[in-house]
Amino acid sequence: MATPTDEFTVKPKLYVLAVGISKYADGSIALTYPAKDARDFAVAAVAQKGGLYRDVETKILTDADATKDNIEDGLDWIQRQTTSKDVAMIFLSGHGANNTDGTYLFIPENFNRDHIKSTGLPFSDIKNTVAAIAGKAIFFIDSCHAGNVMGTARTRALPDVNAVVNELSSTENGVVVFTASTSNQLAEEDDKWGNGAFTKAVVEGLAGKADYLHNGRITVNMLDLYVSERVKELTNGAQTPTTTKPPTVPDFPIAVVR
Repeated sequence: MATPTDEFTVKPKLYVLAVGISKYADGSIALTYPAKDARDFAVAAVAQKGGLYRDVETKILTDADATKDNIEDGLDWIQRQTTSKDVAMIFLSGHGANNTDGTYLFIPENFNRDHIKSTGLPFSDIKNTVAAIAGKAIFFIDSCHAGNVMGTARTRALPDVNAVVNELSSTENGVVVFTASTSNQLAEEDDKWGNGAFTKAVVEGLAGKADYLHNGRITVNMLDLYVSERVKELTNGAQTPTTTKPPTVPDFPIAVVR
């Protein structure tokens, strides 16, 4: 007679889309660490292969590769690949902005401020992808490194990340969302960290520092607590990351410590 330990259990597969843009076609909006942020996040994810996940498949888009078309192709890829038994993580690091109508845009490498609608990546594209993912979906967004990339009076407000969070994490969409800061704050990056503060905290947390119970498992809530406290520590309270989880989604493990 089989015992519970004899039962065959298939571990989930983890799919990761990591996008980071430091060097833009428009050199006036360059940043320092987003491309490294994306690569470091992907490395932290791949380290989970053979632990919580039977396999980890990544698509990394940085700098010149992170065009609007390529990012949209990446979103399509992760939506198609992720089954109901899998986990999808989408990580975006770079500039974010408000469109002229107030909606959120992620700024691809080939963004042209004279052609905002055709060259910015609208929130609707991101939402449609993550809402259609069959498995568990976790969205990390570190896209408020600087305030005004548009250069016009109409768009001087910081990107309205709160609206993105609220919509993605609705019961209907069921997406867990980690964001670098609130909508009235800038997200910081520093040579001392070698990353944005948010990415540094996320990578540290996934590597084991968020294992508060010391049982080798890191859950969404544990990572939330670690990232929140660590970013406040790094930025002396100037930056407050947020995490939003739909009420219908229970806490669940996203990493193990080995």
